[in-house]
Amino acid sequence: MLKVRIIPCLDCHAGCVVKGIRFTNLRMMGDPAELAARYEAEGADELVILDISATIEARNHQVATIRAVRERISIPITAGGGIRSLADCEALLAAGADKVSINSAAHHDPDLIDAIANRFGTQCTLVAIDARRSENNWRVLINGGGVETERSVAEWAREAAARGAGEILLTSWDRDGTRAGYDLELLRAVTSTINIPVIASGGAANANHLAEAVQAGAFGLLAASLFHDGDSTISKIKQELLSFSIPVRL
Repeated sequence: MLKVRIIPCLDCHAGCVVKGIRFTNLRMMGDPAELAARYEAEGADELVILDISATIEARNHQVATIRAVRERISIPITAGGGIRSLADCEALLAAGADKVSINSAAHHDPDLIDAIANRFGTQCTLVAIDARRSENNWRVLINGGGVETERSVAEWAREAAARGAGEILLTSWDRDGTRAGYDLELLRAVTSTINIPVIASGGAANANHLAEAVQAGAFGLLAASLFHDGDSTISKIKQELLSFSIPVRL
């Protein structure tokens, strides 16, 4: 069994880390570089840094944030938000990102997934999918969760994988910030249909929730409030997962 990755998420707005519930009611959590350094010291395997207002404000990612974080840490960084072209990817990779995450732009232009994978490799290409439950299915959300599309989440994940995505970052809008646990039905619906790693996101509050996500097929476990609010540390979470016989990187 592959070792599970613990991945703190830094949602950034105006240069500050923020956290909300279902993408709204944002609270200021601190400086991205300071939090990144803390999480690396605690044992984070990777970081995801998302400029959550870039797409809504029709601008590019705040590359300076990636540069400032990279100066403080050495673990892999995935950067997302406001990416619309190969040039945007190049700027983020040059600033220190290891992977790029695309969401709304991929929905509007799926060929962008192919282009990024062909240019930079599938290992660099992450497709983020924000999902909201709709009756007995889940629909893809774009524009920071503000627009619900007609796309089925599972079908979109399959297409993204076929086009060259190396990973899927799957966020449950319904669970985001609620601390009610990951949407395990959503996870199973996606992990059962693709053969690339899925990072679970949205709702984690404790090690039990993370363990459940692994059992539902996730290979990466993303969390924000759990770490930002000091409810636990990455090192403690890893020890708890080990007690559940879930392999983690030490």
